[in-house]
Amino acid sequence: MQNDLRSDEFLCAAMERCGDAVYRLAYCRLGSHADAEDVYQEVFLRLMQDTTEFRDAEHLKAWLLRVTLSRCADLRRSAWFRRTAPLEAAPDAAAPVQDDNEELWQAVHALPDDLRTAVWLHYVEGYRTDEIAALVGCRPATVRTRLHRARKQLKLDLEGSDDEEYERAPQIAGHESP
Repeated sequence: MQNDLRSDEFLCAAMERCGDAVYRLAYCRLGSHADAEDVYQEVFLRLMQDTTEFRDAEHLKAWLLRVTLSRCADLRRSAWFRRTAPLEAAPDAAAPVQDDNEELWQAVHALPDDLRTAVWLHYVEGYRTDEIAALVGCRPATVRTRLHRARKQLKLDLEGSDDEEYERAPQIAGHESP
């Protein structure tokens, strides 16, 4: 893709192809529809002004998601953001919720930001761990650790406490179970 194609047509095509992913990631990170919409606008305004030559559609999408993560981080650091709360009552509204997965997406939304982002980019957007590492600015091993921790936390949240571990805990401490 050439830089001289930064026309309305180029922008519309980018928004059509990657707009949902940008919005969903912003909502995943910020938990607010209004903030996600603001980030969405800022990301595509930046695309219009940027001179990066994109090799292909995947390079463009990766660039957009990196800018989205960066803008979300900037917004979260702002004093305004720290003093406000999202208006939405349903924090999982941007997740691809189906009735049978609602509990899962609520649990995903409750994860810490770094774990939630790794889960979102891997399972929803389909990125590999090395691609996620490049997007978020860490090592692939860190992404794999985040995914492992997220799966472990989701399992605990969705299945509850493990009764066997609970029953063994008093025995390990030198006590008998009741």
